[in-house]
Amino acid sequence: MKLIFKPTNGYPSFYQPYLDLVPNDGKLLFHLSELMLETEQLLINLPETRLQFRYSEGKWTIKDILVHLCDSERIIIFRASRIARGDKTNLPGGWDGELFVRNAKANERPITGIFYELKACRNASIAFIETLDNESLARIGISNDYEVSALYMVNHLYGHHMHHLNIIKERYLNF
Repeated sequence: MKLIFKPTNGYPSFYQPYLDLVPNDGKLLFHLSELMLETEQLLINLPETRLQFRYSEGKWTIKDILVHLCDSERIIIFRASRIARGDKTNLPGGWDGELFVRNAKANERPITGIFYELKACRNASIAFIETLDNESLARIGISNDYEVSALYMVNHLYGHHMHHLNIIKERYLNF
């Protein structure tokens, strides 16, 4: 398996909390796959009431979070692919996650369908990342006026997913 370690540079400091969640044993692809399995095993059999629970008014449900992970995965990989391919365009950094969640209608969908989509996104991401050599991963691009490396972006997939999984465990399942 290809070894992909965490970057030591090539990202703004405000991304550090996400990067801190990524194991640094070089097994990023393995961990991305395992994190998907862990998430599915933890959530797939929850009752619908739990999947649509909001721990506070205006907060997302578990289903909302899972669809957010799908949307985020697509956006992160889009950025990573442009950077890895040498695109120096200043990519838009922000996107309105609240708008996406409102329009995704996750709570009207079966959990099996949401996991089908999330696993398809993750498998496509892993397939893409496997094609990247060290030179491609080291390339730096611009996102929202910040320099970021393709290596950071692919590690961000794990950190972002783990961030949200931790929130699910702490605020949705811990009572």
